[in-house]
Amino acid sequence: MTSTPTEAEAADRATAAPGDHDRLTGRATVTLLLLCAAQFIIALDFSILNVALPVLGEDLGMGRADLQWAVTAFALPSGGFLLLFGRVSDLFGRRRLFVAGLVLFTLASVLAAAAWNPALFLAARALQGFGAAAVVPAGMSLLTTTFPEGPQRNKALAVNGTVLSLGFTVGMLLGGVMTDRLGWRSTMSLLAAAGALLAIAAPLLLAESRPARRPQLDVPGAVTVTGGLLSVIYALSTAAEQGFGETEVVIALVLGLLLLVAFVAVEFRAAEPLISLQMLRRPSVALGNLGGLATFSMMSSVIFLLTLYLQQVLGLSGFETSLVFGGQGVVLALTGMAASRIVAALGARTTLVAGLALQSAGTAALVFLPGHGGVPLALTALLLASVGHMSAVVSYGINATSSVGDHEQGLATGLVTSAQQIGITVGIPVLSAVAADRAAALEGAGESVASALLGGTRLGVGVDAALVLAAAVAIAVGLPRARPKG
Repeated sequence: MTSTPTEAEAADRATAAPGDHDRLTGRATVTLLLLCAAQFIIALDFSILNVALPVLGEDLGMGRADLQWAVTAFALPSGGFLLLFGRVSDLFGRRRLFVAGLVLFTLASVLAAAAWNPALFLAARALQGFGAAAVVPAGMSLLTTTFPEGPQRNKALAVNGTVLSLGFTVGMLLGGVMTDRLGWRSTMSLLAAAGALLAIAAPLLLAESRPARRPQLDVPGAVTVTGGLLSVIYALSTAAEQGFGETEVVIALVLGLLLLVAFVAVEFRAAEPLISLQMLRRPSVALGNLGGLATFSMMSSVIFLLTLYLQQVLGLSGFETSLVFGGQGVVLALTGMAASRIVAALGARTTLVAGLALQSAGTAALVFLPGHGGVPLALTALLLASVGHMSAVVSYGINATSSVGDHEQGLATGLVTSAQQIGITVGIPVLSAVAADRAAALEGAGESVASALLGGTRLGVGVDAALVLAAAVAIAVGLPRARPKG
């Protein structure tokens, strides 16, 4: 029986200098590309419709108040079922669940592209979300069990993190361009074609992976955590449109929190819990995932708030707005290429803290956005924040999985992917609600619509920067440094 490395030992391995032993074989490279491509199209799906929502709503006859469901219908299952499917991948095989998720995602994308009414489109979006909830944790488990802990896994996580963040950003760019040129249905057709190719390639290129001993499914834990996450995500998504004072928002939020508390109680008594509370007691796991939650939730919020600022305050078109985010994509790619060497030089912990601090600084600069001619400041601050974001993305995954044995990688990567997917899901509604409330108050006080929107954006990015900085401080204080060898 192999022993699980201590956190200090794991950190030592994670920060080892790169050399010959970190080179990937040809098959390993192909495996990594396939797994990353799957993560890319899922991230793409989170953002590719953002710019297209007005056109989509007009085509399908969806009212403005209902447009949020084009995003929420996908976000609910993709965030709510991640932990459950992380365990299911351990039970029934990671490759099997990965392929099944890709097939479901592909069929749902075809249905979304062909939808002729709102009900059918939203059902297809929900099915896409279920497929994504299976693909993401299974793919991450396959990645961390394929590549041994140390330089190889660091490099794989660096590539995966780069691709994931690029997917969200490229989705904004492609969404604007494709909707302008080919219509919104082309975005769903692109996802269907990519999903089909990956579903065909995966059984040919990936080996099956599962723990040596098949664990039992913690049914009470699965029910409570899935119900809790669904309720909380629904409450936050609805609050972005209706405000936190609405009765249904309050009920859903309270219910979700109660279910999550019940989940913790269940896990203390479960023979084989869905989430090992002992695992969450490890600072590297708990604080590593805090870093992931902070960096993904707050960067997705920055992108959303900047989209509104560029279009509604500065008057840029959807295509012009997409070009601004194209610059961010270049910076994310370059930072991701260098991330594994940054981790090797500084260590995973230091890289995570520094990355979050840099993301906070870039976001804080957006508080000074002007009412006219703000593109240079917006772009410069966004690029600075993106360097920090990508550094945090790569290092949080290393911190959160470095002290976990292969037999628990499904659970560990379920937490890692939950942090990123839930972060993307909840960050936008929370910060957009903050910005919307401030804008409404300013407009009520007699300011123009553009001026009120600018005030709301400034408050939103200020809160965003403060939350990222708080996460950086918590990790710097709570996550111990690796002990030197010798």
